[in-house]
Amino acid sequence: MPAEPIDPTGVTWTRVDDRYITVKFITGIVGWVITLAAVATPIVLDALGVIGNIPGWIEILVVAVLLLWAAADLLLIPRRIRSIGYHEREDDLLIRRGILFQRVVAVPYGRLQYVDIEAGPLMRRFGLCTVQLKTAAAATDAVIPGASRQEGARLREELSVRGQARLAGL
Repeated sequence: MPAEPIDPTGVTWTRVDDRYITVKFITGIVGWVITLAAVATPIVLDALGVIGNIPGWIEILVVAVLLLWAAADLLLIPRRIRSIGYHEREDDLLIRRGILFQRVVAVPYGRLQYVDIEAGPLMRRFGLCTVQLKTAAAATDAVIPGASRQEGARLREELSVRGQARLAGL
């Protein structure tokens, strides 16, 4: 029996920019290269005779597991990114993410304290940003990674205006 989706009915999700896939590939590859280098160090030292005997089968098993894990992680990046979306409703903003463990968060505009935009060097290079929504409750803080800079600026302005309007109505 297939599982029912947790998406609200009638919602059309706005996806994050596809350039975010490239950013995640770059950061993922760099992270896995560092991890594999750290794991390979004792193996190389063992081969050079600097440290004690590590059984060959353990070396092969560890490297094989890490390479498979890295490959699976990198291959899933496009699906993970395409699962991220948001939808502006009249009273709240819905944010969706996740493939296996799906999550949909509704952030009421009246609870917004501020909207923050952040972009590191790599994100700036690709014209992207991360939109962070801060509320009074830390559990409802939400993030939209990989938005284009123009969309991030639009969301910041629009959500701030909606938040102020709802807050004034309380």
